[in-house]
Amino acid sequence: MTINVLLVDDHAVVRQGLRMFLSLDPELEIVGEAGNGEEGVTLAHQLKPDVVLMDLLMPVMDGITATAVIRRELPETEVIALTSVLEDRLVVDAIRAGAIGYLLKDTNADDLCRAIKAAAAGQVQLSPQAAARLMREVRIPDSPEALTGRETEVLRLVAHGQSNKEIATTLTITEKTVKTHVSNILDKLDVNSRTQAALYAVRIGLVSADP
Repeated sequence: MTINVLLVDDHAVVRQGLRMFLSLDPELEIVGEAGNGEEGVTLAHQLKPDVVLMDLLMPVMDGITATAVIRRELPETEVIALTSVLEDRLVVDAIRAGAIGYLLKDTNADDLCRAIKAAAAGQVQLSPQAAARLMREVRIPDSPEALTGRETEVLRLVAHGQSNKEIATTLTITEKTVKTHVSNILDKLDVNSRTQAALYAVRIGLVSADP
C-alpha cells in the first residue's frame, strides 16, 4: 500500500531534497508541497495525505498551529515535525499540538522513510533527544476519565511502540477496532496524539520508560 505524503516547508530547496530522496522509495508518494502552514492545512484538506512532514518555523502560519488544525480537522492524517531546531518549547508544543513524531532535519534518508511508514501505521516516532525533553516537560492530564480494561491494554501496546496492525494481532481484534480504542483513549485523556498518550502511560507506570 502506498503512503501519501505532504511536504510543508518554507524552503523550496528543502522540499526539493525531500521529494528527491523520498521518491526513491516505492512505498511513498509525495502528493503535494506547501510553503507555509496555511497552505499546508488547505492542501491537507484537499489531498487527505496519510502523513504530513511539517517544518515548525514558517511564515503566515507556523507549523505548530498548522499541526493542531490538521490533527483536529483530519484525525486520520498523522503529522511528523521535521525541523532543524531542537528546543524544549518547540518539542513540547509540537507534541501537544498532536504531532506523532519529532525528527531533526539531519535525520538520514533511510531513517526518515522508516519514520514515515511507522507514523502511517500509528507508531510514535521521536528522536532520542526529543524523547528525553518530553519526559521532563509534558504534563499528564490532572484527572483523566477512567479507561476500560481493553483501552488500558491498547494504551500499553501503543506505549511499547506497536502499530495498529500489531496491536490488532496481539489482541485478536480488527485494526478498525484498534483505531476506535485509540480515539477513545485520546478523548478520555484529553490529549491530541498517541505520543502524549504513550507518555501518560510511562508517567503512571503502565509501562517502564526506556533508557
